[in-house]
Order: sequence, then structure tokens, then C-alpha cells
Amino acid sequence: MSLDRRTFTAAIVASAWAPASPAARSQPPWPSRPIKWVIPFPPGTSPDLIGRWLAEPLAGVLGQPVVVENRPGAGGNVGTGAVAKAAPNGYTFLFTIQGPLVTAPLLSKTLPYDPVRELAPITLVATSPNVLVIDPALGAQTLAEFIGVAKRKPGALNYGSVGKGSASHLAMELFKARAGIDLVHVPYQGFPQVINAILGGQVQAGFMVPGLAMGHVRAGKLRALGVTTLGRVAALPELPTLAEQGFTGFEAISWQAVLAPAGTPKPIVERVSRELVRIIKSDEMRLRMLGQYFSAAGTAPEALAGMMKSERERWAQVIKAAGVQAE
Repeated sequence: MSLDRRTFTAAIVASAWAPASPAARSQPPWPSRPIKWVIPFPPGTSPDLIGRWLAEPLAGVLGQPVVVENRPGAGGNVGTGAVAKAAPNGYTFLFTIQGPLVTAPLLSKTLPYDPVRELAPITLVATSPNVLVIDPALGAQTLAEFIGVAKRKPGALNYGSVGKGSASHLAMELFKARAGIDLVHVPYQGFPQVINAILGGQVQAGFMVPGLAMGHVRAGKLRALGVTTLGRVAALPELPTLAEQGFTGFEAISWQAVLAPAGTPKPIVERVSRELVRIIKSDEMRLRMLGQYFSAAGTAPEALAGMMKSERERWAQVIKAAGVQAE
């Protein structure tokens, strides 16, 4: 019986971990050459920043260069797909956010990869809240007051997001449903464009990443009404959660994770996961992430797999209820 490419490659690499096998003695120990670290977003973005923070110390403990390769396109789907189709030999890894793993499969009928079948979870790296910001010109000082304004003007207020199916889009759709308000969705290419639209009065609200929003909040140009984590965020202790303002259980976080092509030998997956967890949980990395409004995580592969499953199920319900159509 013939083996497909993935099975054949996995079998060859796995043999290197079986000391009793004659083939094992003929294979070089892993890793014996540079490792490719694919980030499916442009340089300078948050995933690129934190992904590079991890690549350098990982190279140190593995004894081989971990070479960052930015492969942006289609909201992260291009680079994610490339890793999903790569040889599962322990020399290609993916550092990405939740979109290509969770919402993209729910919203695209032509997605060229299956994150469940073709990617192996390594570790959850970090989580971050979204911050609900509004135009101060609305006059609302609190979340309750903003909801009151929206209810008095159904369909008259706009909100911005970074695109259909993005975390900022789905978070607002969930909030709209829970609050019973009607806001018009206006998608943009990125968070800077959303911020400019709020500052310019084209839209009146949006769920934003704190790293880009809080400078404008502290300057008085935007007003922050709350964060989307279940508990208050260490870097933003002054901001209440939506959960504590009447929206029990409301959570809409952003997160970043490391994965590999499915079929990557289990010993390699476990080794990389262990090393990354140690790096992520170090005081230095934890403080660096906190400075970017991220909370360091660091989990076993099984925990990341469970989170991906629960996130897909939860956001599938939001997408269905909001009538967001797959493309």
C-alpha cells in the first residue's frame, strides 16, 4: 500500500525518535537545519511583533536559526494555507491569530485549507481584550448611556470594523444582539482606518485593539466604555468589563497561537510546545506582552485544540444569528 506525501514524511521524521530502529541511526537529530517561522501578516503588525519575540529565544534553545517569513494576504489565510500544505517534518511552524483558524472556515466556501485536519496545535501564546470605543461627540459617558443613544436612534449610528468576519465585526454583532440595538456595519482595511473614521465622524463606535486605541482615549479623542474580557485587564485596570456592566458572560477576545502542519511528529510538537511555554511564561516575556496589552498564556497542545473547537462553535452561533453570509 502506498503512502501519501504527509504520511511518508511523518514516518521518516518519526523514525528519528526511535532509538531501536536502524533507520533512526541514519537520520540526523532534529533540528539539524534552520526552521521556518511563518507569520501570515505584514511586518510591523502585532502578530509580527510577538511572533518575532518568540522566534529569537526559541532559536537559542533549539540550537538552529528560526527564520521569520512574513506571508500576508487574505486576512492571514494565504500564509496559514501555506503552512497547512507544508511537509510535516518539524521545519515549518505557523504563528497566527484566531481569524484564519476560527472564523475564516465559517465564512469562506473556498478556503484552501482545513485548520482542523491540516494543522497541529502547539500552544496558545497570548490573549488580548477588545475595547469598545465611541466618538465623544455622542455625549455618552457610560455604556448604558451609549446604549440609550443607540436605542433612540435605531439604524442611525455606524460602527467600524476591520472587515467582514473579523473579531471587531463579530464582537459588535454579539454586543448588538445582547444590547438590543441597531448599528450599521462599515468595514475598513485596518484599525488605523477605523480610528480615523471615528475621529472624522463617519462612524460612531467600534471594538478596537487597545494598543492602537488607548493613546487616542487618553488624549480625549475617543471614549472607552469597556473591555471584552471576563475579568479586568491588568494593563487597563481602570476600564470595566462589559460583563460587569450588565452583560454577564460577555467575552470577545483576540488571541495568538503557534501551530504546525498536521502529521508533524508528536515528539517534535511536544518539544516545541514545552520550550515555547517556558519562554512565554518567563517574567521578561510576560512583561513585554503586558506592554502591548496582551496576557501571556502558554498552554499544552490539547488545550489550544479545545479552545479552537469552543471558539468555532461559539462564533458559528453569532454568525448564524447575525445573518453574516459565507463567501
